[in-house]
Amino acid sequence: MIDEVVSALREVAQELVLPRFQNLAVGDVMEKSPGDLVTIVDQEAEAALTPRLAGLLHGSLVVGEEAVAADHLVLERIGDPGPVWVIDPIDGTGNFAAGREPFAMMVALLRKGEPVLSVIYEPVPGTVCTAEAGSGAFIDGTRITMDSSPPTLDELHGSLSVKYLPETLREQVLSRASELKSWSRGQHCAGREYPEVVRGKQDFTLFWKSLPWDHAPGALLVREAGGVVKHFDGSEYDPAQPKQGLLACRSDEVFDLVRRTLLEGR
Repeated sequence: MIDEVVSALREVAQELVLPRFQNLAVGDVMEKSPGDLVTIVDQEAEAALTPRLAGLLHGSLVVGEEAVAADHLVLERIGDPGPVWVIDPIDGTGNFAAGREPFAMMVALLRKGEPVLSVIYEPVPGTVCTAEAGSGAFIDGTRITMDSSPPTLDELHGSLSVKYLPETLREQVLSRASELKSWSRGQHCAGREYPEVVRGKQDFTLFWKSLPWDHAPGALLVREAGGVVKHFDGSEYDPAQPKQGLLACRSDEVFDLVRRTLLEGR
């Protein structure tokens, strides 16, 4: 089934997404809320993907980011015991709207609220990241297993998406980040951040918001590559029971070290 999901994403990207990249009209970009952009491409891509995915699995439900924006009750489907597709039609909408990368199209399949399949597709480079529960993580068809060597603080590099952190916590995280080897403020695209952890380009990535379409696909990818995705309190990420504050790391040891360094006392 994963090949069919990849094909659906590629088809919709070719039909709707790539022709509008760097080619949006003024009226094609809107605000769902202050600072939260949506484009006509997000809406059209989700509308195209919804029946394609639902048709792959009889009786499956669909939870799309834009459908939830239009009707918040759609989010209640997340915890359904049956199969549920979660769609982020354009992750990194701000980048896409500005005509720059990275942006990604992401899909996860949940069963009993747990991710069992995920695809992250970046249309411009054409990169495909896939994962299935118990079957490993793959980037462009190559199975990836992350480095599990013990970390030291002065070797760690990661990204800190601090924009939505509460002010006091944001100040604390930024003041302590100098203890790391290096860090960045992220690329405004979870669909790039999670694969960067899997590729070994960064040891961790930190977020505040944990909406299922942003994180369910990447969480399965990281876990299947040997990493962890946990909330700041150490509990496992559960897309059906979301709460704020999330760390994706290449190992439990990295999680513990980053949490002690950046979040101690919270």
